[in-house]
Amino acid sequence: MRLSVYNTSKALTLTLAGRKVRKHLNADSLLAAIRLDFQKIPDNRGANSKITLDDALMSAFAMFQLKDQSLLAFDKRRSEEDHNLRSVYGLSNIPCDSQMRTILDPLPLSVLRAPFLSVFRQIQRGKDFEKMAYYDGHYLLSGDGTGFYSSEKVSSPYCMGKKSRNGNTLYHQQMYAACFVKPGCKVVIPVFPEMITQNDGTRKNDCERNAAKRFFKDFRREHPHLKVIVVEDALSSNGPHVKELKKHDLRFILGAKPKDHKALFTELDRATNEGRVSEIQFLDPEDQQTGHIFKYLNNVPLNQSHPDLLVNVLEYYQVNKKGKVTEFSWVTDLEITDDNVYQLMRAGRARWKIENETFNTLKNQGYNLGHNYGLGKKNLSGVFTILMMLAFLVDQAQQLSCWLFQAALIKGRIKRTLWELIRSTMQLFEVDSMERVLRIIVFGSKEAFKT
Repeated sequence: MRLSVYNTSKALTLTLAGRKVRKHLNADSLLAAIRLDFQKIPDNRGANSKITLDDALMSAFAMFQLKDQSLLAFDKRRSEEDHNLRSVYGLSNIPCDSQMRTILDPLPLSVLRAPFLSVFRQIQRGKDFEKMAYYDGHYLLSGDGTGFYSSEKVSSPYCMGKKSRNGNTLYHQQMYAACFVKPGCKVVIPVFPEMITQNDGTRKNDCERNAAKRFFKDFRREHPHLKVIVVEDALSSNGPHVKELKKHDLRFILGAKPKDHKALFTELDRATNEGRVSEIQFLDPEDQQTGHIFKYLNNVPLNQSHPDLLVNVLEYYQVNKKGKVTEFSWVTDLEITDDNVYQLMRAGRARWKIENETFNTLKNQGYNLGHNYGLGKKNLSGVFTILMMLAFLVDQAQQLSCWLFQAALIKGRIKRTLWELIRSTMQLFEVDSMERVLRIIVFGSKEAFKT
């Protein structure tokens, strides 16, 4: 049922006001699962600690789910909305900003993996994840690196450093992140990211390639049987990375540029001249003014350094109604045929969803990725960034599977407005759950408090 009818049928709206949300895929069920995982994390502090570790973690998570722009903004919320924070997030004691930093700074990042898996299992349990399968039962996993902190003035021991053109040192932190994506689907499902930071006791900077190597090792351990096609940019189409993906039984579609793969494209040109390259072209079935042109060749050496590492190469040209040509090219371990070439092209282009639907959303739609919530002396900035990603996962899970969240998003029209509506509702009303907050937004307070 399309939820846009809320605005056109008052009777239907009132009927849906009594409708129950899905048992495992509503905000409160997801929050409860996360809270349970937080409670299982060992707390190595003294037994006389007034604020439990799970209260500190859940408070920080609440800050990111409510999209507060700073610890001070959340600290103000703590004093003004104490009842609602306790009710919605199951908090006993809410730490102030300095207490939160102190408690979370020494926390190993790996202990935060469990809630990502719990939310993912709930999505799988609800059968909604199956809708994101794209090619022969495989799911597309789009990954890339992005920065979440940089400064020439403030740093921590875990910041990487590089010399700027002005001679100063730029301190920065990055992460390798990945999401399940599907062409034509606005929802992305993020998985646990891998931090790219200065390793303890070393002088050499970490890098995206090493972080990706750690990421896929952990990913395959946690998802040993999931059929996955990794889609990444042209920096990833190198021999060591391709071998790493193959080692973990991960299929791939990776960007490949002629200037970076001269031997590969020289072979493609030679095969074209010899008539060994397959070519296919047609007009877009939904837009007759857009043309698609494909050239592909199977079983080509990736490069001169790895002559035994064979890949399949695909060149694609999109021609618009004005005759402008846009060119893309990829390498893949999937056999290319006339029947699947269009699907593979769309999968390769879905790589951009890690940029558009993930990083741009986190940086520009209220999540505040890039804001400095606190560096700490150890892992604080990493802990905060991972909790932000967890809040993003919960929102995406609801956008995929919860009709009530979908209705609230339609009411707000854009996500920034929805976050404002959630915050203002918690300021104006005494609520007992996030479901109540969303029902107030969708149906109004009078109807929301009847259910």
